Amino acid sequence: MLDGKLHLSTPEGVSLVFTPAGPARRGYAWLIDWLLRALIGLVLYIPLLVTLGRAGMGLGLVAFFLLQWAYGVLFEVLGDGRTPGKRMLGLQVLREDGLPVGWRESVLRNVLRAIDFMPLCYGIGLGAMLLDARFRRIGDLVAGTIVVYREQPTPLPKALDVAPVALPFPLTPDEQRTLVDLVERVHAVPPQRQLELGDLAQPLTGLRGQASLDRLYGYVAGLTGKDAA
Repeated sequence: MLDGKLHLSTPEGVSLVFTPAGPARRGYAWLIDWLLRALIGLVLYIPLLVTLGRAGMGLGLVAFFLLQWAYGVLFEVLGDGRTPGKRMLGLQVLREDGLPVGWRESVLRNVLRAIDFMPLCYGIGLGAMLLDARFRRIGDLVAGTIVVYREQPTPLPKALDVAPVALPFPLTPDEQRTLVDLVERVHAVPPQRQLELGDLAQPLTGLRGQASLDRLYGYVAGLTGKDAA
């Protein structure tokens, strides 16, 4: 956790890296969900009360109860660990081993929310999160869950329409892989840094700056048999 990341390994031996979500972002997600539950409850309660009277009041209270206790469980289990609030803020509930949260874990963490809320406004839950390296509240500790930032997938670089160019001299397989990897990642750095990389490649391309980068794209197109990306 020295780098702020949580490194996990699945039973299949796959390494996963997550960033635990802190109290502030989780608090905002909870507020969004609370407002949404309140809005849904009012939309259901008022028509029931008007049309059915006391029977509608009873049904409305049942609806509020279900919204309070079933809302989080259903969204977490059926919605990939994300309630609407968590989805809006890029958060996700997972098991401690990095696998998707199940019914047991979700029910436990949501039922124990009542303890985390005490004595007022999640006082116990906030204290537990501040003392835990993974920012887990009591419900998370008992259920074996964590809340993490859901990383956005890195967009694939756009393909460049570049004609293949033959290498000026042979490269070893490792050098070829390094060249392809460099060209595929060059779009992730600022333009000025891209030009510096083009200058560094001068011994291979005989050019500098953007002209050197264009030549590298041509080399990769020739190595891969397709347009450089």
